[in-house]
Amino acid sequence: MAEHLDYLRVVRRAPRATLAGSRQDLQRFLEFATERGLADPAKVDVHAVRAYVARRSRLGLAPVSVRRELSSLRGFFRALCRNGLLPANPAADVRAPKAPRRLPSAFEAEPLNAALDQVPDGELECRDRAMAELLYSCGLRLGELQPLRLDQFDAGLTELRVTGKGGKTRVLPVGRQAREALQAWLALRRSPAGAGAALFPGRGGEPLSRTAIAGRLKAWGRRSGLDGRVHPHRFRHAFATHLLENSGELRAVQELLGHANLATTQVYTHLDFERLARVYDSAHPRARQKSVPDVAEQQAGDDKIRN
Repeated sequence: MAEHLDYLRVVRRAPRATLAGSRQDLQRFLEFATERGLADPAKVDVHAVRAYVARRSRLGLAPVSVRRELSSLRGFFRALCRNGLLPANPAADVRAPKAPRRLPSAFEAEPLNAALDQVPDGELECRDRAMAELLYSCGLRLGELQPLRLDQFDAGLTELRVTGKGGKTRVLPVGRQAREALQAWLALRRSPAGAGAALFPGRGGEPLSRTAIAGRLKAWGRRSGLDGRVHPHRFRHAFATHLLENSGELRAVQELLGHANLATTQVYTHLDFERLARVYDSAHPRARQKSVPDVAEQQAGDDKIRN
């Protein structure tokens, strides 16, 4: 298992969270296999993997989590096959439970912009606003925002270079208001201001943890009057949704998000269609339902004709 995790870290350049999740998934399965006398991976067959998946489902694990665990097992056994330690992958033909497709939740543009337009009160609020602006302006993942350094920007703060999933690097434009928020934060930042220093440091100068960033943004959203749950990924959803609504450029949105597969980006077309459907239902004469006054007016007209 250790060799496989090293492969994911060094060769695949998997994020830290992915490595931690894979380690837990594999450890849990190995404990299950040991209970059944299958500590040697060569003894694991398709029936054992199916039994494990069934047990995890019976324990109430969400389908999406079962699918993730099964993906970890497939990758592990695939590595064993690649190294000649197994003749076939016992998890390859095991079907994962179907997970309901959940559309991402995005902020509405007007309340989000109203929240971002509020003048921050003090150093910490200035930092929180800069984080929110960058998330929304650039469509960053939390894992891309958290380790940011100033040397990832160009001299004018107009471009940002980030390395996302799979070690893929992309260059993103930084909007005017995000640049202004960033400049305001840099003017107040007390930590070392070198180009390689953390852009959003904690007390010790190290980058704020993901948990701390999520907590600060949640508090910022509450103070700013944003409805619903405020979390970092929701800004990314808003970025993608609002760009697609106003441009229709699916390929461009894919590049900006850093999605390897266009199908991953296409989920936002469903959000856009829902918005268009609401506009259609409220605006098209043959789609609108008559309001109560309309019905009353029609009744009055019919009475007048009869009289």
